[in-house]
Amino acid sequence: MSDDSREFATEPVPDHRTVGWLRVGLISAMVAFSLPTFITGLRIATAIPADQVVLSLLFGSLLLTVIGCITGSIGARTRLSSYMLARIAFGDRGAFLVNLAFALSLLGWFGVNIDLFGDAVLRLLEDVFDVSVSAWTIELAAGLVMTITTVYGFRAINFLSLLLVPVLMLVTVVLISTSLGVRPVSEIFAASSSASMTLGDAISSVVGGVIVGAVILPDITRFIRPWRGALYTAFLSYLVIGFIVMGAGGLAAAALANDDMLDIMLVMGLGWAAFAIVIAGSWVLNSLNLYSTVLSVEATLPRFNNRLLVAVLGALGTAAAFLNILDYFLTFLFYLAIVFVPVAGVIAADYVVVRRSAYHADRVALQRPFAPLAMTAWAAGALVALLGAEGFVSLSGIAAVDAMVVAATVYLALMKWVA
Repeated sequence: MSDDSREFATEPVPDHRTVGWLRVGLISAMVAFSLPTFITGLRIATAIPADQVVLSLLFGSLLLTVIGCITGSIGARTRLSSYMLARIAFGDRGAFLVNLAFALSLLGWFGVNIDLFGDAVLRLLEDVFDVSVSAWTIELAAGLVMTITTVYGFRAINFLSLLLVPVLMLVTVVLISTSLGVRPVSEIFAASSSASMTLGDAISSVVGGVIVGAVILPDITRFIRPWRGALYTAFLSYLVIGFIVMGAGGLAAAALANDDMLDIMLVMGLGWAAFAIVIAGSWVLNSLNLYSTVLSVEATLPRFNNRLLVAVLGALGTAAAFLNILDYFLTFLFYLAIVFVPVAGVIAADYVVVRRSAYHADRVALQRPFAPLAMTAWAAGALVALLGAEGFVSLSGIAAVDAMVVAATVYLALMKWVA
């Protein structure tokens, strides 16, 4: 395999394959332009008082930025994928379990997003063009296009982002402008929302919706030159673009007093914009999901051919959407995502405080078959996350953040105790 076609799943990205931070930042920003991000802002705006909406979006975005800066900068400094970072922190055998959780979760969400994409496109085709198409045709076509994009790896996803980010920026500006034209600003912000969600719950929604992407941010920031670009990438993605996009969704919801994003855009006469968000956002988001899934499997089973893995995993994710088994799979995926978030806490503590040299010099010699202390810390963080999701434990009010902090703290305490 030529160097140009490799994705370096099990080794550092070489200097000649690194790029400027903005190219990576645009890939990360594309995720923020996806339909789920707009919907997050919409749901928050219709569930808490108007004076708390901006605060929840801002604080949630700030937390994501901090997490993304930590994980992304580690990826940029080491030039390793999140799965190789897990292998160093948890050992070869421990990383097998971690990477299995990564792969199952991301592949599952690949299928879920295709299902959501198919439903949204079907509805838009019927409402905008009065055209009826079978759901399986749309899902099959979406899965095929997203899989083909992933076959060509980081460069293809990067090129796609460069093309689509300006389009979605325009869509967001038009949505904000149209929303402000529906009602005066004073009326929009004076409108009361039902208090069905607390401020802490709203912040949790912001963080929880994107936290998995922040955890696996090293998968793309490892291509950045120099490492500080990872900080700019996190800032651009979460504190700027993410905040604006969620704000646009919330503003539109408040202006029309509607909690359905597609309805809102159709009522505003923005059917073309809805198509752009659904197609462009889903395309890049799911290509990244599949790309990270492949990196996970390839890091665990390096003998497999990269492009064959993409094809097989893409087919599996598409089949899951096509067979409609995802309705029964969503709860499992939700808890699986929660469980692997603490991995980032362990890796951050290990890299920043305990064993930074293991991530840079003579990595092979420093590999461990199994790291029981890291696994114990992960289990502690996962337990806190699960209990927090059920409402039994709440330290900060944000289950994902609690899990990461607990995992890092327990790991540092165990390492100090052993030493």
